[in-house]
Amino acid sequence: MQEAPRTEDNIIHHTLNAPEIWVDSIYMAPPYLSVAGEHAEAVKQIKGIRKYLWNEKHKLFSHRWHAGKNEFINEKFWGVGNGWAIASYARVIDSLPPAMKKEREQLVSYAKENIDGCLKYLRPDGLFHNIVNDTNSFVETNLSQMIAYGIFRGLTSGWLESCYLEKAEKMRNAAHAKVDEPGFVQGACGAPWFKSPGRATESQAFFLLMEAAFDKLNNARL
Repeated sequence: MQEAPRTEDNIIHHTLNAPEIWVDSIYMAPPYLSVAGEHAEAVKQIKGIRKYLWNEKHKLFSHRWHAGKNEFINEKFWGVGNGWAIASYARVIDSLPPAMKKEREQLVSYAKENIDGCLKYLRPDGLFHNIVNDTNSFVETNLSQMIAYGIFRGLTSGWLESCYLEKAEKMRNAAHAKVDEPGFVQGACGAPWFKSPGRATESQAFFLLMEAAFDKLNNARL
């Protein structure tokens, strides 16, 4: 809130060495600002990142923008990047106070647009390509987990309709099929370079988040 480097319109840089806006940041700050009580700042950061990176035609986020040069560093629709956004929406929507009904409704609209934009590219096996709209990019596991997580939370909180459940369960089943005997989620956008399929801390975490959200949804139905 005090020292993070920002753009001229006060959107936090993702990097310290350059004025870059990454879609990753939509998850890295807003959910935690919101639960800390900085609700307006959380919404402002989401809207600002969306202004730089959202593609209205495709209903997907590009990955990286250089605010100094006013140009994309990477305009591609990275799957996990869109997953970060959907997960952020789910968390911030649930943490906003009742007085911010208008802002909540706007974030719900954003979330649905992003989920629908991704689901257009859902493969028959319940997974996505790493670059969502590029079938030449490798098939990737984590985006399915991230969207399923967002959908399960949205269904539990009542801001998503039940028609999303079937696809969320399909994505969850696809992720389960990628878990090996030691418990690693395989086929994710792999750390540390995120250029090929492999394993990543993020994919391990989102498997657990997805499962927790799935259990909470089922418990809410009892």
